[in-house]
Amino acid sequence: MDIALKGKRTLVIGLGIEGVDLVRYAVAEGAVVTANDAKPESRLRDAMTVLAGLPVHYALGNHDPTLAGRHDVLLVSQGVPLRLPLILEARRLERPIASLTGLFLSRCPGPIAGISGSSGKTTTTALVDAMFTAAGLPHLTGGNIGVPLLSRLGEIGPQTWTVLEVSHSQLELTDRSPHVAAITNVTPNHLDRYCWEAYVQLKRNLVAFQTGDDIAVLNYDNDVARSFSAATAATVRYTTTASTPAPGDGAYLRSGVVTLRRGGEDVPILPVANIPLRGSHNVENVLTATATAAACGIEPEAMAAAVRGFPGVPHRLEAVATIEGVTWVNDSIATTPERTLAGMRSFTEPLVLLLGGREKNLPLEEMAREAAKRCRAVICFGEARDLLATAVKAAGTAAATAATLAEAVALAARWAQPGDVVLLSPACTSFDAYDNFERRGEEFRALAWAMRAETDGEVRS
Repeated sequence: MDIALKGKRTLVIGLGIEGVDLVRYAVAEGAVVTANDAKPESRLRDAMTVLAGLPVHYALGNHDPTLAGRHDVLLVSQGVPLRLPLILEARRLERPIASLTGLFLSRCPGPIAGISGSSGKTTTTALVDAMFTAAGLPHLTGGNIGVPLLSRLGEIGPQTWTVLEVSHSQLELTDRSPHVAAITNVTPNHLDRYCWEAYVQLKRNLVAFQTGDDIAVLNYDNDVARSFSAATAATVRYTTTASTPAPGDGAYLRSGVVTLRRGGEDVPILPVANIPLRGSHNVENVLTATATAAACGIEPEAMAAAVRGFPGVPHRLEAVATIEGVTWVNDSIATTPERTLAGMRSFTEPLVLLLGGREKNLPLEEMAREAAKRCRAVICFGEARDLLATAVKAAGTAAATAATLAEAVALAARWAQPGDVVLLSPACTSFDAYDNFERRGEEFRALAWAMRAETDGEVRS
């Protein structure tokens, strides 16, 4: 939906990263802007400091439904529940409601490569960004990866690509799809807020509005992602870890080599052994990035160079310190049991696993069984610690509990032995104690660095 904002009384709901960008953009478009958030002013100082000097009104501390009648347009940040009484009242009054992603898709003058999925989308997006950089092509990268791009539309020309990571909640208020749309996989996630069918439909929206001139990149090995081929008018290109290519063009493995099928011909990209990222799940991410980059016109040499030099994504299997022979790894981005499974399976070393946060009503049994097999110790922290510890105990091993991440790290330091990996891979969201998984990962990193500094000091003395 493309909505005129000039002169309109515009209510921006939610003052997170997206909300700040929406306020900036709406002000620049000439709207009369009010920013609304349920948090009090004392918890929004950072956002308000960024917006200082802009002509913005504030309505903080609640989502008063009467605000709907006093505004012409509502702009909703990612993650704000659409069942809020304020938003329901706006719908009753037939006020236009839009999101940052919806506005960006309708107003971006250049081609967009959008990447979504239940897991792997951040790494895949970062890989595609690296491939554009290696190819020397003009592009911007952002979206759910943490950089909102609406207020940067002025930097984008007709030949400038945008590489856009898109979450399920960013697809709630969209009626357009990217020119190239890639789905890494679709597996149970966010079932604390959505039923399975609604969650799948949101992911499907990434390809649902494509035309015959567009390209969809789908994971053939994932039943749900593969089924999206019936929901799009685009040309479909598949990825698979199998040694036999899926129908048509795409990317697959051939004799241990990431291989691009283009125009029916096979083009080797690089051996799997040259991928610097741990885990089979990252081979899948490289395949999706390869097929996506090819759909954007990037040549194989740039793809291979980008993968070989890829440093990884912060908070995703990020080795942050080695202390007395123990490696400390930050996998805070692992907010589901499935991601934690992939994290554990990326290591052959004995693990001390840190689980915790706020659970998402997802199955824990397979993760708990894997933890029982692979881990020297499991430490559960935060709001879901008792639930997680119970699941691990049911799988046949004991788990310690800690109220906070700091307490969990202290226990891990006591139990880990040289050659072990202490793995923060929480299987839960961070929202019991942190604004996002990045803040949680930053604290873990800081705690590990503090221990390393203390140990170094002891060695020097």
